[in-house]
Amino acid sequence: MSLTKNKSIILGIDPGTVVMGCAVIECVDKKTSMLYMDVVKQRTYSDGYKRLQIIFQNIISLIETYKPTEMAIEAPFFGKNVQSMLKLGRAQGVAIAAAMQQKLIVTEYSPKKIKQAITGNGNATKEQVWSMLQRQLQLPDQPKYFDASDALAVALCHYYEAQSPLKNIKNKKDWKSFITQNADRIRQK
Repeated sequence: MSLTKNKSIILGIDPGTVVMGCAVIECVDKKTSMLYMDVVKQRTYSDGYKRLQIIFQNIISLIETYKPTEMAIEAPFFGKNVQSMLKLGRAQGVAIAAAMQQKLIVTEYSPKKIKQAITGNGNATKEQVWSMLQRQLQLPDQPKYFDASDALAVALCHYYEAQSPLKNIKNKKDWKSFITQNADRIRQK
């Protein structure tokens, strides 16, 4: 995460071809606040390519409005319906392409990783994720679509991951490497 004067703006995306969640958070001196949270609905368009165009245009518009430097996006989960997976992959790809065109750094997180970062439980329900987001960011009522709160969770997960002292360790299970790379943090008795 590139913190300029301890400030960053992160765009979070929960990709979808019918409803796509979008959220923007601002992080200033370790205080995080939500700037935007909503969904892009494409139900009215039966043409799949038109839906992808709407996704692309909305991502560009959000980037131009909020000026994020990074985008975090949820990775598609592996389901049984191959057609749904293909459509979801296209939606994700278009969102990533829009962000890359605007020179944003893009990071992808699995649904389990996002839930773990927000609630401490990788198997948390959408309601549990929303409850934690509400507490952490002092948010009002639940959004109409959980896709919006999922996007907010993606952005906040990215912020938490960027703040982690373990972020630069290649193999996080290797404590010897961690100690070697962080010798200045070891206290001698």
